[in-house]
Amino acid sequence: MITGLHHVNILVPPSTLHLATLFYGTTLGLIPRPVPVLQAGTLAWFDISSEESGQQLHVAIGRPEIDFTPEAREASRHPCFRVANAEKLRELQERIWEHFRRGGEGAPTECDEPGTVGSGDQGVEYPKRFFARDYAGNRLEFSL
Repeated sequence: MITGLHHVNILVPPSTLHLATLFYGTTLGLIPRPVPVLQAGTLAWFDISSEESGQQLHVAIGRPEIDFTPEAREASRHPCFRVANAEKLRELQERIWEHFRRGGEGAPTECDEPGTVGSGDQGVEYPKRFFARDYAGNRLEFSL
């Protein structure tokens, strides 16, 4: 039976795969790992942590006419990344917010501003969390 998630796959526009390392590696702190030789240049893989969780994020090239339409960019589908504690969650949000404000290559297109009410639904059912959109418009949630 199912014992967990091995990986989540997200899509980015053609010619932007190199930006995945800037955002997911540098800004989020995920660990780049080699991809199969036959798929080099079409995928980027990242381990979620340096511990042996076996969980990964895969970044693949999408189809602009389908995956990056205005409607697709507004979609609410998203992975949610669990963060170790409230202090680390705050630090990560500040790091993503700073990359958003600074702009440049690999910068997120949106990020909930630290210290404000987040863009997700509100209520006691929801853990402390925030949302951002990566450089390709993929919605991402970060939570305790």
